[in-house]
Amino acid sequence: MKSHFVICLSFFGIGFTSKAQPMPSFQEVSQKVQSWVDSGYYKGANLMIGDRQKVIFQQSFGSYSVETTAYIASAGKWLAAATLAAVVDEGKLSWEDKVVKWLPEFTDAKGQATLRQLFSHTAGYPDYQPKGNHRDDYQTLKESVKHIQALPLANPNRPFFYGGLSMQVAGRMAEVATGKDWETLFQEKIAQPLGMTHTHFTPVDSVGGGHSPMLGGGAVSSVGDYARFLQMFLNKGVFNGQRILSEKAIAEIQADQIKSAAITDAGLGDYVKRTRGSFRKDIYGLGIWREETDALGNPTLISSPSWAGAYPWIDYKNGLYGFLLTHIEDGQMGRNGFSSFWSSPVLPLIVRKEIKK
Repeated sequence: MKSHFVICLSFFGIGFTSKAQPMPSFQEVSQKVQSWVDSGYYKGANLMIGDRQKVIFQQSFGSYSVETTAYIASAGKWLAAATLAAVVDEGKLSWEDKVVKWLPEFTDAKGQATLRQLFSHTAGYPDYQPKGNHRDDYQTLKESVKHIQALPLANPNRPFFYGGLSMQVAGRMAEVATGKDWETLFQEKIAQPLGMTHTHFTPVDSVGGGHSPMLGGGAVSSVGDYARFLQMFLNKGVFNGQRILSEKAIAEIQADQIKSAAITDAGLGDYVKRTRGSFRKDIYGLGIWREETDALGNPTLISSPSWAGAYPWIDYKNGLYGFLLTHIEDGQMGRNGFSSFWSSPVLPLIVRKEIKK
């Protein structure tokens, strides 16, 4: 399969103890991604790794070039959380706002959920539209939320249960609070300031069953675009000297948002246990997984993995971010037991191994 790569010749902020330390080749992580492409799970892929200042490694695989865009599925949750955080920074929303404050038509228990619960999968909402209902691939949040309103609360105890419908409601709250549609908010608050020219949430594509729900799984991006976002996040909200998000917003997104909500292995409550062997409760923030934490509960590895293949992460231990952009081929999910969602989390561990050599 076709493959080409670029390594930046100088980089800092990774935590090496000697300036003479040879640059990692990133050969092992490259081989891992190449093996997935060679196996036919993906037609191509892009992998980018960077530190607080610059990209230090980029490689394209198979049919992908550095300009390739793809649907990033659940990796879009991180972008959506950042957009909401920007509206909170502006003072037009609060994480404690209840749904009913902005959407008074939610007169039942769903209306009592907070913005924080909606984006941490602890609102008790159904994860997706029930079987037999129209798939949530509506072109506007207003239309999407209209169909969510009629659904009963899935669990009044509001445990952690991974899904996308509650995020649609959160996005609609932001639209009402600002008077702007979601795509405009994302472009103004995140994409344009970061120069993410290939990234958008709408229009929603309905090909192959639809890339939905919109906030939780409908975004499109490129490897370079998402890398800019990750570099901003790694720098506590600053990109190229411009503040995009407050430090408070960054801290809120990656803080433990599970709190008193119950966790079971259902609804991906076992994600951290399966991928990191860590039996913790503080596994999720706002739109991101807290894959690893230190003794004080501070996140050391965060991510937003997708079923389709896109996998962004930040490794605070080493001051690095990484992003795999790819998309599973039709019919390949589950073949030979392969799953993008469960396979991709090995990447930051391989990178750590390589930089320690």
